[in-house]
Amino acid sequence: MSSVEKEIFFNLEKAIVEGDEKAAKGLAEEGLKKGLDPNDLIMKSCLKGMEIVGDKYKRREYFIPEVLLSAGAMTDAVDTLRPHVKLERGPTGVVVIGTIEGDVHDIGKNIVKIMLQAGGFKVIDLGRSVILKDFVEKAKENNANIIAMSALMTTTSPGMKKVVDMLKEQGIRDKFKVMIGGAPTSDDYAKKIGADGWAKDAVMAVDVARKFC
Repeated sequence: MSSVEKEIFFNLEKAIVEGDEKAAKGLAEEGLKKGLDPNDLIMKSCLKGMEIVGDKYKRREYFIPEVLLSAGAMTDAVDTLRPHVKLERGPTGVVVIGTIEGDVHDIGKNIVKIMLQAGGFKVIDLGRSVILKDFVEKAKENNANIIAMSALMTTTSPGMKKVVDMLKEQGIRDKFKVMIGGAPTSDDYAKKIGADGWAKDAVMAVDVARKFC
């Protein structure tokens, strides 16, 4: 890799961390012109940049406004890169995703959404604080393969089990794979509530989803 190409990767990551939407979009376009792999740019610059932002947020060096700026920069870059990603296969499947009712923290969910789209999935984003029954109804309406739920607060995570229970009550549990993620969740918790899978981060979420489709 040339010094110019390395500089694009570095500067794109930096633009994400600094929340510079214009620079992020421009660097993504420059990377494409230079023939860089768009998936590498997403994984090695965009995702890495957001991981740095997440660490800064945990250390209270960044707060919500800064995180939202970075998320916006990442979205602009990924939207530029995603149409050029060469998929290993055709459209992989349909995922209905959202943050569980009562939980308005959706930064992690948004990153997972972007990574799933980059991985070839059609993603129906229900947003944040999603009414529990909407996960079920939207999954049916869109003939989804996967229902993906996120939570950041321990107080809202029980809603995930309620969604699984709704599927059972309607006799359609076997029609959908259920995957969960977020700070209060774990692989053990997923098994406890009857979910099919758990992901600790966006990269793992794509791997888990691909196993289901």
